Parts: sequence; structure tokens; C-alpha cells
Amino acid sequence: MSNKGYWIYSAIARKVLEAMDRGETGIEISADLNLSRETFPLCGDELVLDGENRLSREELRQIEGKESRIYYLEGGRLDVLEERGEGYYKLVPTDQAPLLEISGVKMHISKGINPFESAGQMAAQVVKKGDRVLDTCSGLGYAAQAAVRLGARDVLSVEKSATVMALREKNPWSRGIFGPNIQLVQGDIEEYIRTLPAASFDSVIHDPPRFSLAGELYGEPFYREIYRVLKRRGALFHYTGNPHLLKRGASFVDHAAQRLRAAGFTKVVKVAALMGVTAQK
Repeated sequence: MSNKGYWIYSAIARKVLEAMDRGETGIEISADLNLSRETFPLCGDELVLDGENRLSREELRQIEGKESRIYYLEGGRLDVLEERGEGYYKLVPTDQAPLLEISGVKMHISKGINPFESAGQMAAQVVKKGDRVLDTCSGLGYAAQAAVRLGARDVLSVEKSATVMALREKNPWSRGIFGPNIQLVQGDIEEYIRTLPAASFDSVIHDPPRFSLAGELYGEPFYREIYRVLKRRGALFHYTGNPHLLKRGASFVDHAAQRLRAAGFTKVVKVAALMGVTAQK
């Protein structure tokens, strides 16, 4: 994964433009999506990031006008971190780690918490030190990284979309997923899980796309496969989404819980703050 380059989004561009308007000669900003801060020179109408990477006032205005996009500058080339193919995939800025959005649907809890922290809280529901962990729909890899921080021995992280895997290559908050304790697999988890040995994981983090995009990952047959690959007393955290229904205890989450019990799980408990359920084998 490349460590070169700079990430700029609307709020940062606005701050730079305001400093230019005040006639300042330098500015302290984060150019790596809030991981660190550094002071860069302002030379006339340019933000100078290094010898070959500069942003003009016009480019900064362009960035400022696109609130939900992240721009990446490397080798003098400015690109948007988005891909269009089978859908519209993009990284969206927050005040901390970026979130993944697919065709207008946010793939993380984003209200009141940033996606890196929410993924960490999901992992903390079930992952214990020394665990072997299955991360079923890895996305940007935040949950897999959290599992390692919690002391997981190793993590098998499965992601179906090559587009998502390409985007996380350009996300500085995803760097930890490329470490020695995480095995990355591109594959459809519904099929791939059938190739995994029984009783081979201590915990599972199951954070699938919304039901309308991947209904099969909410069905009893798939839940039975998760049950099969878990060790005895192994634990599952399953993000189900749909917070308004969750608060009212309405049918979607209740039906998911019923299917988990039908698949053999016990101690199925709603975790309202994380829009999901925990369950145990």
C-alpha cells in the first residue's frame, strides 16, 4: 500500500482558502484524513504540499464545492476516491476515518459516531485475546483491524468487491489490514464459507450490506454456516441495521433473531446502540 500522497476534502480546502484570503504564509492541516497534522506553506495562490504536489486556489475551490468527496493528490495528479461500475462506490469524509458509500447507501453506522470507532465496538462485543476471527464482509477493514487490536491471534477477512478492495488500498485508515495477522480473501462469503472447516473460529463479525443488496446473508441457511464454522461457545456479532425498527423491537431484527435461534444459536441479544445482535454457539 502506498504511503505517498495527500488526501484533501471540502472542510480542509475551505480552511486553506480562508487562510489564503487572510494573507497567511503557512497553514497547519491534516493531509492524511485526520491521522496527523502538519504545517504546509502557502505561496501566493497555491498550497505547497511538496516539490511536485501543489493545489491552486481554483483546485481548492473545486474540492470545497464537493462536500461528500475525498480527493487524493500524488505525483502532481489529483483524483477523486470513487469508482463507477456495478455501482457508485466512494469514500466519504468524516471528522475522523472515512466511510464507504455504495450507490448512495452508507456502509457504516455514521450518526453520532465515526465508522472506525463503531467497527471497534462491534468487534469488542465478541472478540477475545487469542481468538481466531472470521470477518465476513470486510469493507474498508476497520473491524478486522479492531479484532487485532483486541488481541485476536489471526483474522480471516473476506470481501466480495474488487472495487472496495481497490478503494481501501487508497485509504490511510485501512493500512492496518495489510498486517501479518490478517489474511485477506476476495470472495463471495455465501459461497466461500462452505469451504471453511467446521469449528475453526472463536468469533465471527458479520456486517453485511443492507438486506435489499444481500438478503441471502440474513437467511437461516447462511446463519447455519456461521454456526458450523464457530467453535463451541464461539460468539457472533451480526450488524442488522435499520435503527428505527430496532428501537421499536419491530419485525426485521426480531425475525433475524428468530432465524439465528433456528440455526442453533443461543443467547441472542439485541445491541441497540450498534444496530445488531450478539449470539453464541
